[in-house]
Amino acid sequence: MPALNEESNILPAIRSTLKAFKDLNIKGEIIAVNDGSTDHTGALIREMMAQDPRVRMLKHEKPEGIGASFWDGVQSARGNIVTMFSGDNENIPFEALRYIDLLKHVDIVVPFVYNRGGRGRFREFLSSLFRTIINLSFRMNLNYTNGTVLYRKSILDGMHLQSKGFLFQAEILVKMIRKGYLFAEVPYSIGKRNTGTSKAISFRSFFNVVKGYFLLLLAIYGPGSENRPDGMVHDSATFIRWKGMMNGKNHS
Repeated sequence: MPALNEESNILPAIRSTLKAFKDLNIKGEIIAVNDGSTDHTGALIREMMAQDPRVRMLKHEKPEGIGASFWDGVQSARGNIVTMFSGDNENIPFEALRYIDLLKHVDIVVPFVYNRGGRGRFREFLSSLFRTIINLSFRMNLNYTNGTVLYRKSILDGMHLQSKGFLFQAEILVKMIRKGYLFAEVPYSIGKRNTGTSKAISFRSFFNVVKGYFLLLLAIYGPGSENRPDGMVHDSATFIRWKGMMNGKNHS
């Protein structure tokens, strides 16, 4: 749960996630990543840590970006499934976590937003443009690339994440799907942040996305590209299904 100066939203975000754990009978933890906040975000996270041992905190001395925050959280996670809910409380954790059982059959669950009226028209336009560029550039057909994606943690182990900003989710999806991992797309809804402004729309964010996009193009299509279908982890649903299919052919 990345959080940069979210003192008005971080506690509701944590509480709604804990409630989703309870409602769905999930044994989970929250790793709140205080991404260089200068307000009371860190103190409020520590307050929740004192109340519930399932809440932990990682701290960046200065803002490193949502991608870096997510990746640090993944590397620190103790469970076998990981996802990200923003500290701005815009996500509805129950909406994404309700699909967790799909990870018995696939390795990635990609939620797409169906209540698009929850955001401003300009942000919706940017989101649509971004999705179109990603799909056309990397021969994908995803409905959404910046949601609360559920991953089997083991497929991310050993991956090199280049994007520290808002492109990080698209980078992971492009690399993992092109590698051959099975995924499912599911509908989910989002809420509205109650206070504060989104960090997604800023010159710095735009610059980092553009930079990350060209680095991803190079990684996929350049010399020594990562576009290889080998090296699938053996505990993935994709590998197990592939192995079962091959064994079935061998016995037929």
